Amino acid sequence: MENPRRPPKVLSFCSFRYGLSFLLHLCNVITIAQNTSLSLTMVVMVNHTEPHSLTNFSANQLPADIKNPVYDWSPDIQGIILSSAFYGSLLVHIPIGYISGIYSIKKTVGSAMLLCSLLNLLIPLAANLGKTTIILCRVLQGIAQNIVATGQHEIWVRWAPPLERGRLTSISLSGFVVGPFIALLVTGLICQALGWPMVFYIFGACGCALCLPWFILVYDDPKDHPCISISEKEYITSSTIQQFSSKRQSVPIKAMLKSLPFWAISIGNLGYHWTNTTMILYSPMFINSMFDVNIRENGWLSALPYLFAWIFGILAGQMSDFFQSRNIFSLLTIRKLFTSLGLLLPALFSVCLLYLSHSFLSTIIFLILIIATQNFNTVGTFLNALDIAPRYYGFLRGVTTFLGLMGGLISSTLTGIILNQDPETSWFKVFILLSAINVGSSIFYLVFAAVEVQDWARDREQTRF
Repeated sequence: MENPRRPPKVLSFCSFRYGLSFLLHLCNVITIAQNTSLSLTMVVMVNHTEPHSLTNFSANQLPADIKNPVYDWSPDIQGIILSSAFYGSLLVHIPIGYISGIYSIKKTVGSAMLLCSLLNLLIPLAANLGKTTIILCRVLQGIAQNIVATGQHEIWVRWAPPLERGRLTSISLSGFVVGPFIALLVTGLICQALGWPMVFYIFGACGCALCLPWFILVYDDPKDHPCISISEKEYITSSTIQQFSSKRQSVPIKAMLKSLPFWAISIGNLGYHWTNTTMILYSPMFINSMFDVNIRENGWLSALPYLFAWIFGILAGQMSDFFQSRNIFSLLTIRKLFTSLGLLLPALFSVCLLYLSHSFLSTIIFLILIIATQNFNTVGTFLNALDIAPRYYGFLRGVTTFLGLMGGLISSTLTGIILNQDPETSWFKVFILLSAINVGSSIFYLVFAAVEVQDWARDREQTRF
């Protein structure tokens, strides 16, 4: 097959496709910041010393500081509130993956972004109305957030030339990494200076404001964009013409489920989400158990790894496209290389954390490396679905992400059980299990991964389920 021609130098980073990637980056920063900010605001929203600090708006139950109401939520209720967005997200990955291949990505992602931001503005009111209301608000917000997260992948079928998929995807997806870093740093400052409700108002307003350039600048197809240059339009359309067909076909679900490359991507995603969920939820707890630090220092230390993860994700995108454009490695080697780095390096540094971290500095360094190196998966399993089934990329991303998130759900539950049952050796078991899952996922991916378009993803006259 003839290689697609390279873009003129004038297009590079000063082009609409990179502008689109950066806009998606900002959308992902805002949505993940809206999601993670509650984990810190919960500290000041809940009063553990006064059992009946606030249950409703009655005059005799208002707190002393009306701008910073405090609630009587037990630890199990707090856990349900924090995880409710996660459970909401499980409901939409597969449906949205399918819908994104049919309906307008611009309207789907933009509307979900607006809904998510409006719900974020309503969280302080929902908290005042009661725990059931805020749980419902968070579930709806989780659905909207994951419509944004899942639906956006389909846009690269038409906008990403094959030799630029890595960097365009890594730029946009890195927003999910830098978002927690920004949220963890800014939320504490806002709570201290303006009160915790302003956290939700500020992030919600930013999301609403971001919807304006999204609806104005984004188009589903570069052929329809009124401002894109003719040379860039011709380059993109000529490079991606074989990735999709104007004729929609039903999804061959049975054939897809029998495909080992599909399961290689799914198992790889499971390993990634196992590590990612464990570190997001429990690294602050690990730091607190190992060192005597206050909440502000814990927030800084918990945020720092995500800055490095953002850098690693951008670097991975640049490296993968460099390897592919210069024909240094084959596409299959590139996918296997970065998937292995994203799974095996966190496993290695988890073991180092257990056996080689003898000081505060070494412990923090290994925590940073565990979280940062997992982001190599951005150009590994995350992009592999576009290789094997570009026609059904949105749906395939939805299914494989759903299966991966099941690993995250299992890891969060199992880690909590381990920590509760055996406090002395619990962290050893948590990180050894994490390493084993990552090694197993990497081996499975290395054996069964593929980059060729699968037979079930090609044009055909009829499709049976």
